[in-house]
Amino acid sequence: MKNQNSNTRRNFLGTLALGSAFGGLTGFTAPIASEHEISSGKPINEADEWFKKIKGTHRIVYDGSTPHDGFPIIWNWAFYLTNNQTDSPDSDITAMTVLRHTAIPFALEDRLWEKYKLGEVFAVNDASTGAPSLRNPYYDPKEGDFPMAQIQGIKDLQSRGAMFCVCDLAIQVYSGGIAGQMNLDSGDVYQDMIAGVYPGIQLVPSGVWALGRAQEHGCAYVFAGG
Repeated sequence: MKNQNSNTRRNFLGTLALGSAFGGLTGFTAPIASEHEISSGKPINEADEWFKKIKGTHRIVYDGSTPHDGFPIIWNWAFYLTNNQTDSPDSDITAMTVLRHTAIPFALEDRLWEKYKLGEVFAVNDASTGAPSLRNPYYDPKEGDFPMAQIQGIKDLQSRGAMFCVCDLAIQVYSGGIAGQMNLDSGDVYQDMIAGVYPGIQLVPSGVWALGRAQEHGCAYVFAGG
């Protein structure tokens, strides 16, 4: 049974990927990204303004394309840790993580994880139960969510100046796939997910767009997922 469930998940994700590539995803009816509002209330086509917050001598952008056991978040924390150890204050550091492809649920509220079974869809297990997670383990982590207790989640890292953004295109694709699996309206699921992006996480047109913009603003690129 375990192998069957695993195969079903892989087939589902494969279907989403193919649908995205060839424009054939059933139920993919969300409006175009330029019409959407981001969590700060500004249109998505003003996302370029957000990149002006990048500061300091030490700048890096992590390409979080997969959950990868939380490493798109862990490496962000590690950049602050090790720069502090070499006498650079947080004020001289910017670590950005771009959450795209199958890492997009890290930007979403717990209620969406439970409602749409995101732990199962994106193969993220709860460290305390071993079962698919019904909450976001990396925004405001509980004991045991990270391999080391001192690792900070997204919320705490944001307070240090770390920057996180999430791919609107991937949310469109995966909300459409989830809607199809649950017999829901794809537009409703999409809007629900957009409403559930955590505060301070910037919605960007696409993850690859954001990676390009970050490098234009002097951030070194690091791949943060397998």
